Amino acid sequence: MIALRSTLFMAWALAWSILTAPLVVAAALLLRGLWGYRAGKLWRLGIQWGVENLLGIRPQVIGRENMPQEPCVILAKHQSAWETMTLQDVVPNGAYSVFVLKKELLRVPLVGWGLAAMKMISIDRAAGKDALEQVVTQGRERLQQGFFVIIFPEGTRVAPGQKKRYKPGGAYLATHVGCQVVPIAHNAGELWPRQAFLKKPGTITISIGPAFDATGMSEAEVNKRAETWIEAEMQRLSPHRYSDVQHNAS
Repeated sequence: MIALRSTLFMAWALAWSILTAPLVVAAALLLRGLWGYRAGKLWRLGIQWGVENLLGIRPQVIGRENMPQEPCVILAKHQSAWETMTLQDVVPNGAYSVFVLKKELLRVPLVGWGLAAMKMISIDRAAGKDALEQVVTQGRERLQQGFFVIIFPEGTRVAPGQKKRYKPGGAYLATHVGCQVVPIAHNAGELWPRQAFLKKPGTITISIGPAFDATGMSEAEVNKRAETWIEAEMQRLSPHRYSDVQHNAS
């Protein structure tokens, strides 16, 4: 049944992307403004329909009261492609959100067009220090326009129970702009493994942590505070992945 569900979803995602791609491109190039974003959102919602109704994967959000009403920087765990869609729904109703991503993704047919239309922040990760300035320049603009900025501080998808070094991009943006930071943990990788065709049905929990003001903090302090909360919450969401850690602690 899992194989059938996964096959049907892939067929649906491809068909829906082909159907909506012309609309996304037309809205971005001809109507401009937020119309490209709205068309991209229509594409995303169609994909999410397939996730929930074909794959049988549904979200459960806890800590929603921790999300500020004003635009902020969100630092989130990254385990799969699932959260690149669903995390956009944790911001306040009517608000917009964007991700920081590598510019190469904008060249991917269909998907890249949608990302470009939705005003995502694209950076050249090989640019070193200049990449951080790209994040600040574009991020400040998006925040001023009312967008919530979502960043995966580990920079890549990480399997459940594992972690990578938290990179400075999101913390650098938050400290230079002077805004609130919200840490988010989730267990999407339990049902939607990285680069796996087969996805298991079930409920994915998104846990929103307490917001804190990055004004006056260093990038290291912001990252440390976010990392401490996220990694502790990951142990609560997926305790079976950390049995060795808990055993050693006891």
